[in-house]
Amino acid sequence: MEKIALVTGSSRGIGRAVARELAHSGWAVCINYHERRDCAEALCKELSDEGCRVMVQQADVRSREQVEAMVAAVRRQFGDVSLLVNNAGISRQGLFQDVSEDLWREMFAVNVDGAFHACQAVLPAMLHQHEGTIVNISSIWGLRGASCEVAYACTKAAIVGLTRSLAMELAPSGIRVNCVAPGVIQTDMLKEVGEEIVPQLQEETPLGRLGTPEDIAHAVAFFADQRSSFVTGQVLTADGGFIL
Repeated sequence: MEKIALVTGSSRGIGRAVARELAHSGWAVCINYHERRDCAEALCKELSDEGCRVMVQQADVRSREQVEAMVAAVRRQFGDVSLLVNNAGISRQGLFQDVSEDLWREMFAVNVDGAFHACQAVLPAMLHQHEGTIVNISSIWGLRGASCEVAYACTKAAIVGLTRSLAMELAPSGIRVNCVAPGVIQTDMLKEVGEEIVPQLQEETPLGRLGTPEDIAHAVAFFADQRSSFVTGQVLTADGGFIL
């Protein structure tokens, strides 16, 4: 298969860094966004000006129809997706007893259903080719739990289960599924925890600094590369030692 990547939620933050890293590594990349068309198009122009093959596609990953339409658009412009990075996600903070049913369902719809929809959309071509790579983005909170982020942690734990189970199912077909679990990363999502908490999180990180989106992009690029061709079903924590 050709090197064609789809990165969900790649207009900002970790997804943006992943799209840039892959494009610079020779992948044709679909930059997906839900609302921030301006950010997606700015990244597309930046990478196009550098000679990279990129496209922009709007889709709400909660919608199977929109995800399938996006994959079809990638096929028309570049070919079948050979690398899927399930990065799109949302986070909310608050006490568990204050989490409404609507918020709970929204979190799972974006963070878990979105990955479900994307995986099912790209798998027919991967199964036909007997090759392909899926990289899911979880979180250290999905591995250890997080006070005041119960819903988010539950969705990210589900992504770990999806990774390991799907890896077992797809391995005979030559398709690898792995997961990156970021620690505390400097993105817009971090602002939701409150500025007064950030120094404490940095202090709790053994390496003494917060992670960058590029740190996570490098981890994703490892799983995307053929040098990791014997690696599947793994969860790589990129967290500066936070959960040691």
